Amino acid sequence: MAKKLNTNSNAYIISYSIILVIIVAFALAFVYSALKDKQDANVALDVKKQVLAALHIRQFTSDAEAESLYAQTILSVDTIDASQQAIIYTCKTEGNTKYILSVNGMGLWGPIWGYIALNSDKQTVYGAYFNHASETAGLGAEIKDSKAWQDLFKGKQAIIDGKVVLSVKKSTDIKPEERAYCVDGVTGSTLTCNGVDMMLKKSIALYSDFLNEK
Repeated sequence: MAKKLNTNSNAYIISYSIILVIIVAFALAFVYSALKDKQDANVALDVKKQVLAALHIRQFTSDAEAESLYAQTILSVDTIDASQQAIIYTCKTEGNTKYILSVNGMGLWGPIWGYIALNSDKQTVYGAYFNHASETAGLGAEIKDSKAWQDLFKGKQAIIDGKVVLSVKKSTDIKPEERAYCVDGVTGSTLTCNGVDMMLKKSIALYSDFLNEK
């Protein structure tokens, strides 16, 4: 007579758990593999939309339209420093050449990044877009959610005499002579805005050779 399986034994429980973990691991690996191409495509599309946002192009009727506008607008993409994610997007919009610089740094709670669009003079800001991983909703997250705040960057000086001057400060700390290149920080988000300020100075400096060449 066959011995009855003891489902309450430690050996059975351990064996069952191992088999279950293996099955779940294989299932997750399969799903990840099956969806990876689509996930990668979605990430790439999101980056394109963020790049276009720096050019004030933010409304799309469909993903296909976003792809089309990106293809029409972006003339070239050049990596300056892969390890620092320093990339220049050369663009044509409204009949004029613009240069978009990718920037990245740390906010209060995690990574922050963005895109600064410069006019053809490589000195003045045409537009800006910022994003974040985990800043506080209604406070630090406003660097992404507030288009009005991002629009404050338009017309600011990014470079003066070869030096990065584009800054973010508390409004009460900005001197009159700094208004040409300094943006008011988001109210109640001093630490996040300090992160944006440091990000701009660190990241834009990576493009110094390009920005200073005539």
